[in-house]
Amino acid sequence: MRMDAMPDAFLRYERGSLTLDGVALQSIALAAGTPAYVYSQRQILAQLGRLRAAFAPLAPAFHYSLKANANGHLVRLLVEAGCGCDAVSAGEVFMALRAGCAPERIVFAGVGKTAAEIREALARGVGWINIENADELDRVNRLAGESGRRARVALRLNPALQADTHRHIATGHEGAKFGIPLPEARALLARRDRYANLEIAGLHIHIGSQLGRPDESAAAARIALEVAAEFGLGHLNLGGGFPVAYEESAAVPVEDFAGALLPVLAGQGVGVAFEPGRYLVAEAGVLLAEVQYVKRGGRTVVLDAGMTDLIRPALYGARHPIWPLRQAEAGPEPVQVVGPICESTDVLHPGAALPALEPGDYVAVGVAGAYGMSMVSTYNGRPRPVEALVDGDRWRVIRRRETFEDLVRLETI
Repeated sequence: MRMDAMPDAFLRYERGSLTLDGVALQSIALAAGTPAYVYSQRQILAQLGRLRAAFAPLAPAFHYSLKANANGHLVRLLVEAGCGCDAVSAGEVFMALRAGCAPERIVFAGVGKTAAEIREALARGVGWINIENADELDRVNRLAGESGRRARVALRLNPALQADTHRHIATGHEGAKFGIPLPEARALLARRDRYANLEIAGLHIHIGSQLGRPDESAAAARIALEVAAEFGLGHLNLGGGFPVAYEESAAVPVEDFAGALLPVLAGQGVGVAFEPGRYLVAEAGVLLAEVQYVKRGGRTVVLDAGMTDLIRPALYGARHPIWPLRQAEAGPEPVQVVGPICESTDVLHPGAALPALEPGDYVAVGVAGAYGMSMVSTYNGRPRPVEALVDGDRWRVIRRRETFEDLVRLETI
């Protein structure tokens, strides 16, 4: 994503200063310190509105995927806007409830749910439990019986489809750890009367994130519909995966996915749900960092933010756009942008197009609202960053920066 290709609806230069919804990011960096995550409330709600408009004929349920960013302020914002929640651990179930989500609007997914987590979900009365394998089906049935409850579940199908996305975020192919192969799912459904404590009421299918081809999503939906019709199931959870644009990469518009899915799903008599995460929050967030040093004749810039703050470049080879907070007249040059972590993989960008920078300058790493803060670590003894939310023409801290004392608070010495 080039400087001249920034999403100018909320992120743009005004009087030489990079702003988010009109608020100067430099002012936030100076007041809150860096590294700092900053989010646009307006952009998050705009993305939700765009999703709703695209799929309006289906009147689907939307369950926000907490793994993208579980900050309680953001979760509550989306819950109050009408979203349910998609949780992949008992911890995320707790976070969803804490943010005000009604338990019946929570989907509890995850490939390795423990007995303790399932008991917690049952006790909390979550609306759906997505089943990943036959053993888990047996376990949920037994635990539901022990708790005196009847659990509503959906089987997660593995359609053996290789999605057009990065191999680390493809989840529907035959070798993926996720889901139940179709023959096995059919066999389980054929004997569902054996599960007296379960209401097997739907199917879940999710083939990956950052999807590149709407026709693959439509193919997965057709498979799920065929199984649902065969066994009289009335609910399809089609997961998420709608893409966003990172650096210099176009993302297939969500309207194209709607165009492929609506003809498949309309008039089929099934309820439909989606689980957007990245799509709602990624573009709405930036990571602010301060330049510490400039090395190799200006060809390497060292920031105070690194892979502990944003691991996607090290983990996936992801490329996030990086912009100076002060607009420069000089033309940009390729610059290696690195962090302070004692790892050779701590490279945020191998060749970002940036003007000449000096120690004390600030930059914003863009499209960082998803899988940024949620994957932060304290490796190298680094406290986790502060988070801030821009709401209209004001901003506020929504998570304080950790302290050194926080790093050792749980140790039993």
